[in-house]
Amino acid sequence: MKAAILSISSDATIVDVTHDVAQFNIRMGAYVLASAAPHFPKGTIHVAVVDPSVGTRRRPLLIQTRHSFFVGPDNGLLSLAAEQQGIKCIREITNARLMLSQVSSTFHGRDVFAPAAAHLANDEAPAEFGPEIHDAAKPSFAKVTLREGILVGEVLHVDNFGNIITNISSKEVARIRGAGVVNVEMHNQKLKLKFYQAYGEAKPQEPLALIGSHNYLEIALNQGNAAEKFKVRPGDKIQLS
Repeated sequence: MKAAILSISSDATIVDVTHDVAQFNIRMGAYVLASAAPHFPKGTIHVAVVDPSVGTRRRPLLIQTRHSFFVGPDNGLLSLAAEQQGIKCIREITNARLMLSQVSSTFHGRDVFAPAAAHLANDEAPAEFGPEIHDAAKPSFAKVTLREGILVGEVLHVDNFGNIITNISSKEVARIRGAGVVNVEMHNQKLKLKFYQAYGEAKPQEPLALIGSHNYLEIALNQGNAAEKFKVRPGDKIQLS
């Protein structure tokens, strides 16, 4: 992929965010991308590939936001990061001129996404890549609902400390947050948790709620593993009131 980019845009600056996303794990890839993207300069082109449906009818996308561009498969991988930045336009990449001359059915990262990013870096107009679409995939992990004062989301990621990172943003929490205590229901458990600013404000092994460094609600256990204690995994539903 880097060779494909540099063959088209020789002065491109390429930054690896990670190659450690679990295989086929679109949710984890979306979380990592949404966590990293806000810290890059305006105009950055983000290429993300977690693509178990490569070679099928799933579409290759170019998303233009108010801040940057996202290139990758239409499977929800780009949705969290792009929506955070305010989507201006979504295009299906169909222009063969902006791909490699031979496109394999198993490596669109090299043959479609990397060349598209390189041409974009060379100031190719977004409109040249293909038609605008309005029905890009939006998976469950990109959806949070508010019903009768209850926020309903899901567990987005469990980090190496066992912190339970939800898909509920600080902005959404602000809609229901009261006097420093939140009611959390997850995995058939009901908890009343204090809302802290930092992990260390809680006592050792005390469960807590806070907004983490990536701006999502976290359920944590100070100096402990919340995911193990509460038997929670990515994809589990969570309710907050």
